[in-house]
Amino acid sequence: MRTREEAIDDMILALMYLTRFNDGEGRPFNELAWKNYDFDAMDRLDKEDLIINPKNRYAYLTEKGRERARRMLSELGVKEPGIYKRFEFCEIKPELSDEVVKIEQICFPPNEACTPEHMKARIKVAPDLFLVIKDRENDGKIVGFLNGIATNERIFRDEFFTDESLHEPDGETVMIMGLDVLPEYRKMGLARELVFNYCRKEQARGRKRLVLTCHKEKIKMYRKFGFYDLGESSSKWGGEKWHEMEIRLNF
Repeated sequence: MRTREEAIDDMILALMYLTRFNDGEGRPFNELAWKNYDFDAMDRLDKEDLIINPKNRYAYLTEKGRERARRMLSELGVKEPGIYKRFEFCEIKPELSDEVVKIEQICFPPNEACTPEHMKARIKVAPDLFLVIKDRENDGKIVGFLNGIATNERIFRDEFFTDESLHEPDGETVMIMGLDVLPEYRKMGLARELVFNYCRKEQARGRKRLVLTCHKEKIKMYRKFGFYDLGESSSKWGGEKWHEMEIRLNF
């Protein structure tokens, strides 16, 4: 049987999960759990469950904390949105290479899509930086992914798309090579959850930042995910103009 303090701690974690929202102030991943609450109770929680900024009195759930909260809510019979019931977010397996190559060709025009050769080479050198979404209701079909390579460079350059040898496993920055969600699976919140899962995973590994390039019309979307617009990029990938954006993971 749980003690009173253990019960309070468990319920705080569950309530933080249920009441999280975008803070609009540029905090990590732009997702605020709670502000100005009982930090004595939060201090009792496993530090693997929370990321706490005492100075600004903000707290964020780690992926472990989110999983624990979902498990407790399930035990209590509390229903939540079905994204995590239906979809699995996991690291890619080599045998899925052909499937993600097809998705890339669907999601990007020919001048912007990575070639099958470079996509497969990237999977070989950095599979841990290739996060996919599987649809459990459709035989585990891959419906989207986010992938990148690590580096200690700070500025995005087009060679990251074509030269996998630039990958530095212990690099502080992850250069995002692509965010793909199949058209029929869009407007379900999958892209946002994919980015947040990726951020939490790489933050826990000590990465400092994620960097990506996008078209001007996509800036608003990425801002909602917590990215900052750094202005027009020097990238000329696909003969297009791009904006460079970043999100800070560790300060």
